[in-house]
Amino acid sequence: MVNKRNVNPKQGCCTSSHLKVDTVATVSDVKQNDSPRRTGPGEVPPPPLWKVEGAPPGTPGSSNKPNKRPNIPLGGWRRFALIVGGLLFINLLISQQLLAPAKAVTLPYNVFRAQVDAGNVTEVSSRGTTIRGKLNTPVAYPATGKARNIFSTELPVYANGDALEKALDSKKVIQNAKPIKSGPSLLELLFSLLPTLIIIGLIVMASRRMSGAMSGGLSGIGRSKAKRYDETSQLRVSFADVAGIDDAEQELLEIVDFLKNPGKYRRLGAIIPKGVLLSGPPGTGKTLLARAVAGEANVPFFSMSASEFVEMIVGVGASRVRDLFSQAKAVAPAIIFIDEIDAIGRSRASAGSMGGNDEREQTLNQILTEMDGFTGSEGVIVLASTNRPEVLDAALLRPGRFDRRVVVSPPDQVGRKEILRVHTKSVPLDAGVDIDAMASTTPGMVGADLKNLVNEAALLAAKRGHEKVENGDFTDAMEKIVLGTERRLVLSHAERERTAFHESGHALLGMLQKGADPIRKISIIPRGGALGVTFSSPDSDRYSYDAEYLRGRIIGALGGRAAEEVVYGNVTTGAESDLDLVTKIARSMVGRWGMSDAIGPLTVLPGPNDQMGFFGDSAMSPSPETRALVDSEVRKIVESAYNDARRLLREHRNQLDALTQALLVRETLDEIDAYAVAGIVRPPKDAETDSILIRVPEIGPEPVDALST
Repeated sequence: MVNKRNVNPKQGCCTSSHLKVDTVATVSDVKQNDSPRRTGPGEVPPPPLWKVEGAPPGTPGSSNKPNKRPNIPLGGWRRFALIVGGLLFINLLISQQLLAPAKAVTLPYNVFRAQVDAGNVTEVSSRGTTIRGKLNTPVAYPATGKARNIFSTELPVYANGDALEKALDSKKVIQNAKPIKSGPSLLELLFSLLPTLIIIGLIVMASRRMSGAMSGGLSGIGRSKAKRYDETSQLRVSFADVAGIDDAEQELLEIVDFLKNPGKYRRLGAIIPKGVLLSGPPGTGKTLLARAVAGEANVPFFSMSASEFVEMIVGVGASRVRDLFSQAKAVAPAIIFIDEIDAIGRSRASAGSMGGNDEREQTLNQILTEMDGFTGSEGVIVLASTNRPEVLDAALLRPGRFDRRVVVSPPDQVGRKEILRVHTKSVPLDAGVDIDAMASTTPGMVGADLKNLVNEAALLAAKRGHEKVENGDFTDAMEKIVLGTERRLVLSHAERERTAFHESGHALLGMLQKGADPIRKISIIPRGGALGVTFSSPDSDRYSYDAEYLRGRIIGALGGRAAEEVVYGNVTTGAESDLDLVTKIARSMVGRWGMSDAIGPLTVLPGPNDQMGFFGDSAMSPSPETRALVDSEVRKIVESAYNDARRLLREHRNQLDALTQALLVRETLDEIDAYAVAGIVRPPKDAETDSILIRVPEIGPEPVDALST
């Protein structure tokens, strides 16, 4: 059984998901907190939740000094002192009761002498004329009182002390020389107060640890600590640190120029856009680009994720928005950057919004109100980023708010080369490493993917003990990222042979299809969740696909299942991911790209980013009759492609067997060996001299997945 996985759009097969790793340069930050409440006279304002970069030293959030005392306002300290004083007083009263001398019965002197003569007195102590002692048998005086074994009496002036001493000696009564205690000692008091002191210490420690989270009230519930930058400890980012997205940089140069020379624009009556929306796939460098704008203009940079505005208590997010804009205006010119703004800016007409009284909507309304309050002369510009601009509320995108949109697209081959050069600046490279070749074999990768590729290659080089990162390290890192990590599974000969036929079927049909992406590698070594992989990628970037190319992709994806049926007469479950890919391509051809005569040039199926209604439908939901027609056309395309796949494999059975035998012996075939074993001439590479710079509009549909295994 050959288990398969989904496919990366432009790179190859058997990858579980698209490689999307944030490429934004990060720095070690210090977390801090925000309090939405307003501070009164004499109160210490809480530190802000947002991140601040390049602000003056006096700006809140621009210092990394930790808070040395609990964040309690002045009135809170008074209440705290009263509580502590009350606890100590109660503790003192209780300790005095516990440590007070035992109660004694007061005896007349004659009764005391009678007890001495009777031998009932065991011990006495005296101070002045007061005599205290212990009795063997408790005595009550008067007789109706409570009997006690501790007594006290007063020695009369006329009493004969010598006679009393002789009587005590005759009865062998212990006569102590120590003074009678009048109360607890200092040590006893200290130990009696120790529990209260321990409790107070724990309260103070908890206040220090929770000062950020509590911020003096319930407003800190659920709040996470924030990071903040400091101009003395963080390096500013400039456009020199950004590569591969030159078009986006050119659009933002106007923002930089306005912040540096605002008079040049105001003199002509021009008003800089209040908001700029950066949109694009994850990992393309939107956050890094926003920081570079602030670094080039040398202005403070306030940064916060949109999800950090929203809290459990309604109104907290709106208060944070007010505080953030107030701080930015105080140090203007400045830039406010809100990352992943779709977390709070999602369309209020969608199914996820059930009313106008929720925290997310109040936060969004506050952002809109603050941006409407700009006159254009404050020098504060709001930058925001999102991966899904189509889900944003229309109120955010109207003129006067985020009225300028900058699309940060994946880099082309030249851009990937520049990104690789940036990420390999601090990496010692071997002389055999070819950056240009690496850029040409990584179509579809964004900055984050390329950064991950360089890092994985460096890790492999260190693991192997290399002094420099070699070309083989990059090749193996690429295979690990795209194809998956090798697994050491023990397979039977029959299963290895079926896997080899399956992968050979994919590879052979990929070689036979006109205009198909070249086969880069074939392997029957288990990787990730697959027992075998076939990797193909184009020589250059592709931005559109014709029907012939897409049909060839379907034929190649069905090659594994067709090879099993041609050789063994039956099929296995190994083609599951292949069939998923085939169905996705065929349905998009029919329902979204107008490549079916029965449907015509219409879009009848919703796209992956279309807004869904409350009951799971959308504006593009087709009627039952249209869905049935789409299914019929999809089946025609797939069945026709499957018949062609089986026919081609029967006609080229010798080449299929040759690839299979080579895989069983060598387990892995690279591009040159695969074409040589199959006896097929590799299609020529696209000539760079034939390429021209053109402006291509953004393509609505997602890119088509590459050849499956």
